[in-house]
Amino acid sequence: MLSRQTHGSLLHHIKGFTFGLCQRRKFSTTNILSGNRAIVYTNNGSPSEVLSSLTYPNLPPPLPNTVNVRFLLAPINPADVNVIEGVYPAKPDTADNLCVAAQGHKDLPVFVGGNEGLAEVSEVGHGVDGVRKHDWVIMTRPQSGTWMSSKNVRVEDVLKVPPGLNEVQAATLTVNPPTAYNMLHDYVELNEGEWIIQNGANSAVGQAVIQIAATRGIKTINLIRPRCGYRAYVIYDRPYADNRIRERVDALKEHLLDLGATCVATYDELCDKSFKGKVKQWTGGKVGLSLTYSPATDNSLRFQDIRLGLNCVSGRATAVMARLLGQDGHLVSYGAMSKEPLSLPTSLFIFKNLTCHGFWQSRWYARKTPEERQRLLETLTSLMTRGQLKAPEHEILTLEGTAWDDQITLKIRDTFSSLARGQFGKKILLKVECTL
Repeated sequence: MLSRQTHGSLLHHIKGFTFGLCQRRKFSTTNILSGNRAIVYTNNGSPSEVLSSLTYPNLPPPLPNTVNVRFLLAPINPADVNVIEGVYPAKPDTADNLCVAAQGHKDLPVFVGGNEGLAEVSEVGHGVDGVRKHDWVIMTRPQSGTWMSSKNVRVEDVLKVPPGLNEVQAATLTVNPPTAYNMLHDYVELNEGEWIIQNGANSAVGQAVIQIAATRGIKTINLIRPRCGYRAYVIYDRPYADNRIRERVDALKEHLLDLGATCVATYDELCDKSFKGKVKQWTGGKVGLSLTYSPATDNSLRFQDIRLGLNCVSGRATAVMARLLGQDGHLVSYGAMSKEPLSLPTSLFIFKNLTCHGFWQSRWYARKTPEERQRLLETLTSLMTRGQLKAPEHEILTLEGTAWDDQITLKIRDTFSSLARGQFGKKILLKVECTL
């Protein structure tokens, strides 16, 4: 949150809203205020309908044990959408000193979007140790609001970014790469040459899984959905639309193979009866089994079950994918992008002893010490600086400081409308400029 004035006497009366104590003032987004900007919402709902741009003045000097930071980049993640919709278990902090039309308190809250982001320290309060001006930091407090230009934070709520990363790598460091790394390490002790299977392979987590697995010699079967974006042509020119979709699927498969994927297939291919035969051909084993190298058997080859599946889709396709896991397999779910329930055959539990888990990176952070968190970031940074873990394909959306709030509101809502239609194949990162 922005720093709260302890004495209560400091009020900044600004056109359209009050910074400090709440007053009954009409909210206006037609003026450009000299200072900062945030992407906010006051009610849950579709981001394309409830998000708005809000300007607010420059920050006062930081209080003791806090720092003022300026955000450089902040990603849009799927969980951010769920938070705004009100269906995510973690609730955001209220920006209780960004008051909009007497809102900003517990009865009429204002929230700043975003959970992840890279910031630069602009001012350091008294008593702060270990962080200096111009240091790059990332947020450790979940749902603290990162889609803004500047804010004041407690020093214990940030971690210093290890050196060697660019802005995009650092801005996307705390959610997707750790999720991929921990799922590969926390449930099954995988050996070189073993196979795993995952859906949502074109997501940022999926791409990180591919790359991290490749560094350990782990082979991956990766499932993707056909790319959208040519629906309008289906009505007028179906062959053209089909060809364009195939081209996009082929390009996506090639991209994932370049990252280190072993095999890539669509959900349509997964549900085809012939897919089990493809898996057998790829792995060199039976369905649900992979052929791996075993030093313990004097350089011989042995059959071993595919023991790990990663799920961010759920629904019927995941039930089909789970059938490819072998004896004592583990299915780890970290999302439900299909918005369908996960229903698995009882036979998988009885005869294959399947174990299912749910993974949530926020819970992992909550259970770990600051030292353990820092070690994980240093491990991921090492992979990135060696070129073994690339930043996701991305597009930077600049919210210009010279634009009016109404213009930025329209721009951000249009962006989320396009995201909902599947028209972005890349990670979107927001660059929220200070207003001029």
